[in-house]
Amino acid sequence: MTPTWHAEFITSEFPNGELDDPALYFRKEFLVAEGLTKATLKTTAVGLVEPHLNGSKVGDEVLAPGWTSYRNRLAVSSYDVTDSIAVGANAVGAIVGQGWALGRLGWENKSHFYSNSPALYLEIELEYGDRTEYVLSDSSFRCSTGGVRANSIYDGETFDARLESNGWALPGFNDRHWTQAKPFEWNLDTLIEPAAPPIRATQEIKPASITNLSGGRSIIDFGQVISGWVRLRARGGKAGDTITLRHAELLTPGGELDTETLRTAQATDHWILAGPEDTTWEPRFTFHGFRYAEVTGYPGDLSVRDITAVVVHSDMARTGWFSSSNELVDRMHENTVWSMRDNFVGVPTDCPQRDERLGWTGDLHAFGPTAVLLHDVRGVLRSWLADLRAEQNEKSFVPWVVPDILSTPSSPTALWSDVAVALPWTLYQEYGDTSILEESYDSMATFVRQVEGLLDENGLWSSGFQYGDWLDPDAPDDNPAGGKTDRHLVASAYFCKTTREMADTAEILGQERDASYFRALNRRVREVFRREYITEAGRIVNESATAYALAICFGILEEDQMRHAGKQLAQLVAKSGYTISTGFAGTPHVTDALTLTGHLDEAYKLLTQTQCPSFLYPVTQGATTIWERWDSVRPDGTVNPSGMTSLNHYAFGAVTSWLYRVVAGLQAAAPGWRRIRIEPRPGGGLTHATARHDTVLGAVEVSWRITSKTMSVDVRMPAGAEAEVVLPLDPDNRTISIGQGQHHWEYALPESYGTRPDFTMDTPLAELSRDITTWDALTRVFASHLPGVPIEGNGPGAEGISLSVLLQYVPGASEEFRLDLENALTEAAAHA
Repeated sequence: MTPTWHAEFITSEFPNGELDDPALYFRKEFLVAEGLTKATLKTTAVGLVEPHLNGSKVGDEVLAPGWTSYRNRLAVSSYDVTDSIAVGANAVGAIVGQGWALGRLGWENKSHFYSNSPALYLEIELEYGDRTEYVLSDSSFRCSTGGVRANSIYDGETFDARLESNGWALPGFNDRHWTQAKPFEWNLDTLIEPAAPPIRATQEIKPASITNLSGGRSIIDFGQVISGWVRLRARGGKAGDTITLRHAELLTPGGELDTETLRTAQATDHWILAGPEDTTWEPRFTFHGFRYAEVTGYPGDLSVRDITAVVVHSDMARTGWFSSSNELVDRMHENTVWSMRDNFVGVPTDCPQRDERLGWTGDLHAFGPTAVLLHDVRGVLRSWLADLRAEQNEKSFVPWVVPDILSTPSSPTALWSDVAVALPWTLYQEYGDTSILEESYDSMATFVRQVEGLLDENGLWSSGFQYGDWLDPDAPDDNPAGGKTDRHLVASAYFCKTTREMADTAEILGQERDASYFRALNRRVREVFRREYITEAGRIVNESATAYALAICFGILEEDQMRHAGKQLAQLVAKSGYTISTGFAGTPHVTDALTLTGHLDEAYKLLTQTQCPSFLYPVTQGATTIWERWDSVRPDGTVNPSGMTSLNHYAFGAVTSWLYRVVAGLQAAAPGWRRIRIEPRPGGGLTHATARHDTVLGAVEVSWRITSKTMSVDVRMPAGAEAEVVLPLDPDNRTISIGQGQHHWEYALPESYGTRPDFTMDTPLAELSRDITTWDALTRVFASHLPGVPIEGNGPGAEGISLSVLLQYVPGASEEFRLDLENALTEAAAHA
């Protein structure tokens, strides 16, 4: 049922809305009679709103109403305020800041995308049983300014306590110097009840350390990169004293605040004191992405009890937990959780700290299957998809960022625009709710038909702009799209995936004609891709890890081509030294592609590599969130100077879903987790792993542990679900069907488990290369002593060549070379 809205938007009579202008304060007094049964306050703003009633802030939301496609959808928050209403005189008030509606957005230094003035909408519904009365925002409200001065999402907030009027939201306040509010034109049809959970302060973090520097400055390390702000307590200052807080993700090697990753965002708050009283302040119309804060102008000595970091994000329920015997992997998992929280501040953004913070579609497409495991994202992402559909209908294209504030139109682009299909499909798989697909069906089909019209005469997506394998580590710093993999190969591969998801969606919704049409389109683009890019044996023309990963994971290859493609992929991964060679397009799929083709050991080696670029390199550098670039911080502690470097960017955390599905072995086998496949795949030296996921049916948990001689597996299942359990390393290769309850298995490991040959200098290269740890160690020695000379363990004659024989073929081979090879064998044996 569509709600009825009774009030009107109002703004100030005096000029307001320039970037440095103060927030607007509104107030109105009203009388309440005896017999009130219920009171509901509803409010929103063009800007950001903080409602007050009888002197107190209403509710625990912050940064309301969040950011949506305001001209299409503007969320109205509702609060039950019955207990805050008194019989007789009452006063309602609100502070309205600039927020996303007026403030600057993006890196082009543009602002006022939705309005030139902030505006308030507010209504209080007073129910008396026999009647309903309303208090409505209109020209009877009074308006002024107060302590909240300049307020900007990017640049921070200034609060002058000297200008804050005590009691401004209490009845009896003298507002004769305030002016009459005036109507503000805004289409009430845009108002909606929110689908997403509100943005809230969810956690507080005390400093890990405080370091005093010259000039009365203090550097505070909170130990964790977050999105939010700092709450500060001060006493003993004098009126007019200014405390300045600057924020950053990193310190320079010299211990100063490093603002490189902020670009032009100032991320600076100012608190101007009213006097020496013991007071506490925190901003309300900005947020920062930071781990460190620099405090200047603090009166007296700053102590741990005086300062707190406040974590702020959309209040999504946590649904995924993972732990293992590898502390670095566990920290990477938690880094992914933190980056997701920090970037779900109303909109799923790329980063929370710099002059961007936009809802990039490519990042979310890559990360979606992980997002649904970590948090309940139904509300946030269904709301975001509603914005996507609204802007797609309005502009005739799927924007690269949603809400769209880019200065140029977004052309259809793989991994970015096709989120219109991929995200509804991912949400349906997780929650099993067909209404998700129904809501987006027209949007999905429109996008697929649009791309179909762009295909060349052969059926390839071979023209137009593409981001390609964005941020491939081999791409130039100034050209993140210039990676190894052909951009149009990536586009055509993703369209194979998209058309399959579209056909499946049509079939699920009973759209039989469409299902047949999209199934035929999928067959066509898949066949054309194979003809253009894949040899009969399964080798891919563009020899890159991303090309192989997409062909394997998107069902493009024929069954008999998979083995050869997997072998080629494994060789590419080995040649890279098990470091990362993929970007946004390939990274979410490369470990799965290795696993699907029987190269689990190589997948684990890729996961656990710590050399840059790798999943774990940032962890070894102290990262507490996922980085935008594999080398966002270089080994010397300096920031990658590309100008596009964030330390809080969830996309490369997409590998986290592999931890749940393969390492722990927890995977949905039907939409909504009605059927589950539990198949842990131990490896990588891990001795135990546990994953829990709170599904729509309840919590499911898997835990496995290896001791010296036994394997144990524990499973907890919710009601309404059934699972097929494939017991790992089971001598009898058992597969067991289970239902609700606790289940436990314990059995002896195969006698051969954990044993490996004793490799020597006389072991053939072919045999050495089959042991990943050994071959990795030897490869590093080859690279040092024979730079540029390829040594392949699977090449011709590798069965008959040993390390000793190899040394005979190397003119003037040094004794150091021999010793390094022997040490590599010893090192590998120790880590086997």
